Amino acid sequence: MDDRDIDEIVRLLERELLKREIPIVTRLAEEHRDPFEILISTLLSLRTKDEVTAAATERLFALASTPAGMLRLSEERIQKAIYPVGFYRNKAETIRRVCRELIDRFQSRVPESIEELLTFKGVGRKTANLVVSLGFNGAGICVDTHVHRISNRWGYVRTKNPEETEIALRAKLPPKYWHRFNTLLVAFGRNICRPISPLCSRCPVTAHCDRIGVTKSR
Repeated sequence: MDDRDIDEIVRLLERELLKREIPIVTRLAEEHRDPFEILISTLLSLRTKDEVTAAATERLFALASTPAGMLRLSEERIQKAIYPVGFYRNKAETIRRVCRELIDRFQSRVPESIEELLTFKGVGRKTANLVVSLGFNGAGICVDTHVHRISNRWGYVRTKNPEETEIALRAKLPPKYWHRFNTLLVAFGRNICRPISPLCSRCPVTAHCDRIGVTKSR
């Protein structure tokens, strides 16, 4: 693709998003703008469908909505509240550990920097970037499998893994698109630009796409 087309691509994807369900973490951010809820819901969302994450987040935050409140819940109570999210036992342990560190190291406040968020065990770059971008409207680019796959399929970047994709996007994607890029590409990747046999005949940005790695499409 021509890198200069990114403005038009984003405009087309914004229009496409109007037809789709936005990702659960983005919806929670728009409804509440609470960095703590965004952090916890993102941890719950890993390898879990959005509808399951949404229900689990609602059940858990009905029991506790602060780090101190979460620590008053037993690990078993958290497990029961978030089931059936993927790896719910491990996630319950992670939630309690993160809440303890938030209290001990950050006066119960979610830190605003990616570097500080990455010091929490269980918080990776995807989660840290999402919290910074959605929770604080900061300089985060959340790169998940959709963002990595689609950016390379377009030919906008040529990278081997999500971390390389984040570095490449930080170097060339206009900053005004950083915090929306994940939301746009997750919805687009789930519905149109799928991993296998993407729906190229229905794609709004097909004229701009190099179709790198696409051997079969519909």
